[in-house]
Amino acid sequence: MSEASNDYGAKDITVLEGLEAVRRRPGMYVGSTGARGLHHLVYEVVDNSVDEAMAGRCSRIEVRLLDDGGVRVSDDGRGIPVGEHPRLGKSALEVVLTVLHAGGKFDGKSYAVSGGLHGVGVSVVNALSSRLVADVRRDGRHCRQSYRRGVPDGPVTNVGPAEETGTDITFWADEDVFETVDYNWDTLTGRFRETAFLTAGLTIGVVDDRRREASGGPRRTVFFYERGLRDFVTHLNTTKEPLHDSIIHFSASGQGTDGPHEVEVAVQWNSTYHESIHTFANTINTHEGGTHEEGFKKALTSVVNRFVRDAGAHKGNGRSGRGDLTLTGEDVREGLTAIVSVKMANPQFEGQTKTKLGNTGIRSFVERTCHERLRDWLEEHPAETRRIVAKAVQGARARLAARAARDLTRRKGLLESASLPGKLADCSSKRPEECEIFIVEGDSAGGSSKQARDRVVQAVLPIRGKILNVEKARLGKILENKEIQALITAIGTGIGDEFDLSKARYHKIVMLMDADVDGAHIRTLVLTFAFRHMRELIDAGYFYIAQPPLYQIQPPGKDGRRRLRYAFSDRDRDAILAEMGDGDGSRRPQINRFKGLGEMDAEQLWDTTMDPGQRTLLQVTMEDAAVADQLFTTLMGDDVEARRDFIVRNARDVRFLDV
Repeated sequence: MSEASNDYGAKDITVLEGLEAVRRRPGMYVGSTGARGLHHLVYEVVDNSVDEAMAGRCSRIEVRLLDDGGVRVSDDGRGIPVGEHPRLGKSALEVVLTVLHAGGKFDGKSYAVSGGLHGVGVSVVNALSSRLVADVRRDGRHCRQSYRRGVPDGPVTNVGPAEETGTDITFWADEDVFETVDYNWDTLTGRFRETAFLTAGLTIGVVDDRRREASGGPRRTVFFYERGLRDFVTHLNTTKEPLHDSIIHFSASGQGTDGPHEVEVAVQWNSTYHESIHTFANTINTHEGGTHEEGFKKALTSVVNRFVRDAGAHKGNGRSGRGDLTLTGEDVREGLTAIVSVKMANPQFEGQTKTKLGNTGIRSFVERTCHERLRDWLEEHPAETRRIVAKAVQGARARLAARAARDLTRRKGLLESASLPGKLADCSSKRPEECEIFIVEGDSAGGSSKQARDRVVQAVLPIRGKILNVEKARLGKILENKEIQALITAIGTGIGDEFDLSKARYHKIVMLMDADVDGAHIRTLVLTFAFRHMRELIDAGYFYIAQPPLYQIQPPGKDGRRRLRYAFSDRDRDAILAEMGDGDGSRRPQINRFKGLGEMDAEQLWDTTMDPGQRTLLQVTMEDAAVADQLFTTLMGDDVEARRDFIVRNARDVRFLDV
């Protein structure tokens, strides 16, 4: 035992006072100090206002991105109490903003249900902000208190009279804590659109003072959905062909061992081959599912199977030697879009990212409710039920065909990890956590990549041309595609019901394609396949996009080759040229525009794109599965008009055009 260990005693126990613990370990409270954690600050403040709305005391929320980097969240709720706290002897507003686990959500009286971090949220935002100002309109008064890094500048002050009620929280995220303080418009609006869907009748406005529209005013959007979850399903199915016009919708409430709870469900089948189920608990997106999702799926499978048997649609074809079909949950959910939202007093979250609901009591409640209400709807709508049953049976037969195709390819050795694709240049390391595979477009780029790579930890898999668009194909057809076979085999996890994340042979799967339209298309095809059939790899953070340069710039002079610079965009190029200066006209920098990866030699490819010490990789994340689902359907589905509208809508955001 070391001498330092012998000295360890009571004096070495550190006690972090107030919000100091939050500033010392911010990642423990908001997940990260990157963009994800930054946006989480906004979510926590908005969640407080949403809790007011769920309590029936708030109808409007506005989120404003200020041009000085701040964020203001305003609501028309009751206003945070400002009177003196009976035990702590200070304003209740100050208690809420400076004491962890303080709030009105723990006694079950002020709020029946709530989201956010249950009393931790707004105090954490205060701790991680360089400045925060709270304005409260309550009891006919407008009161204010300001803070710097969680410490109040002074007591609560009375600004003047107020006719209405509500709270404004304005904060500036601390640049000493966060890697970036640049808020993403699409990230925030995607989240708040979802929140508005889940809280029928609530208006959420988002205003961006940082960007002006053609009219001269700030960019703004407003979300309001009177029909709640039904509007959510309609939104998700915008680019899909519904199997039935009316949306199945129902809700119920009850009393469990851990308090009151309620469930609301909206369901509609469509003609696609992929299921899209999104679950929420107290408006929190439970990406990892949980007991409420389990109850819903079990009821759905049971009810539809009953109607399949009643219709006699499960009977096999005697001439083909098939017996009766047994429908699985996967068959029943093919082409299904569903939202399952539960609200409860004491949600228990678990899982890797704390987005999996663990309350056991809610499972049986959701299952029982869904079984009764789905059965009633199907009995009352015989024509729609026949279409749903036919879709499920068709899915079952396609599944059996896919299994036969998978068995055939396995017998041929095409899907077994012991028989890796011949064109795969594998790495020598067998430790997945340090291994990475580059999925490269074409043989030319594949050749350069194989020469450039670190053979110990870097593998290269060239794919030929554009792989199958899996958005328009069932699994049996997908497994016939040789490029997809190679991807499945090289990655090693399998797909569908055989997927096993622990068998991933690489923990970095890097898409390395040309920086042009064709390269972007191939990258989207690969991502669509991963999203639909290997989504757990994206959830685990294993998918990346390489960033090859567009330009090589060689300064003038004898040592120019030694001082090569690379630009990844036109903006980078212009900045580098400005830094080098114009010279005397005869000694201008030499600019080489890469038309594709095949034009780069092994040394250039290593220096710019594959060297872990110098490269830039973009990690593929899935913050919002519902938005991702709709985006892939829009870009890769059959609705040409929707795809054209998307391109027109987003054309103004394109930064660089490769002609």
